[in-house]
Amino acid sequence: MHHSTNRILTTHTGSLPRTAKVVELLLAEDKNPGARRDELMAAVREAVKYVVGKQVECGLDIINDGEQGRTDYTVHVLKRLTGYEGETAPPMGTGDEEFPELAQILKQFASPFQHRPACNGPVGWKDFAAAEADIQTAKEAMAGAKCEDTFMTSPSPGQIARYLKNKYYKSDEEYIYALADVMRKEYQAIVEAGFVLQLDCPDLAMLRHMVYLDLPLADYRKIISVNVAALNHAVRDLPPERMRMHVCWGSTVAPHHTDVEIKDIIDIVLTGRPHAVSFPAANPRHEHEWKVWRDVKLPAGKIIIPGVIDSTSNFVEHPELVADRIANFASVVGRENVIAGV
Repeated sequence: MHHSTNRILTTHTGSLPRTAKVVELLLAEDKNPGARRDELMAAVREAVKYVVGKQVECGLDIINDGEQGRTDYTVHVLKRLTGYEGETAPPMGTGDEEFPELAQILKQFASPFQHRPACNGPVGWKDFAAAEADIQTAKEAMAGAKCEDTFMTSPSPGQIARYLKNKYYKSDEEYIYALADVMRKEYQAIVEAGFVLQLDCPDLAMLRHMVYLDLPLADYRKIISVNVAALNHAVRDLPPERMRMHVCWGSTVAPHHTDVEIKDIIDIVLTGRPHAVSFPAANPRHEHEWKVWRDVKLPAGKIIIPGVIDSTSNFVEHPELVADRIANFASVVGRENVIAGV
């Protein structure tokens, strides 16, 4: 992956708004699998081409397919893996019981794709061809695009386990390692296709306020250490410089006051093999955390991708504010070690 040498490079987190046509056909596919699949695939190809063009036009350096063919960044694995026939979990809340009025308002914006069955059998591939088709679509759309590099996202074993609960394996650890062995195949295929692999690891931060708020911090740290170890196991043969990982507290419109602080998890996050770490850094709950890097030594060969534009604000942030955010990070880790993200 490129370093920011003569200027600060730019990228984003992965998911870009789906076109209306794609949304319509994803919903149709969900209700009646296969009936309009060819239409869906054509609409996805068109949407990917469109978002690739838009990213280049904006001047983004490291671009992707906008995840156009997926309902979200995790749940698509359901259709591709075996072992998920268990009962469906209730929809996830925002993790903020103190604000019932907000929860009511947010219900109307909830994703229609809330199907989260538990794991009740051995996980394995049943449709690896779907993953390969995704990679191929992205590759074709980005061939010849004027950019520094391209990336493709895939959920980490710990994130899949956070989302789809274990009702089959003896322990959560065993389940996460089983997922690591299965997902390894997708991770390798993405890198082999020439993309930077972005491993989505919201679990490392979100498990705290969504699941383990009552646990002592030390116990929480043990849990996420296992998730990072399983991730490292899955990508043990891949070059670190062709990988990055994304950690976040969820882009929910929520108070976020129970979020774990980055200083309490960053040492564990940095043990991940990917050479770059992306995280939100432009919202009122986490923007001050650039100062953490005064004390945290960035390991040799690592770079950071702070999100310096916030995707959940209705404000269009002033370019100078965004520049200030970038400058804050550059001042503590060195400008060559910063790529500006969203």
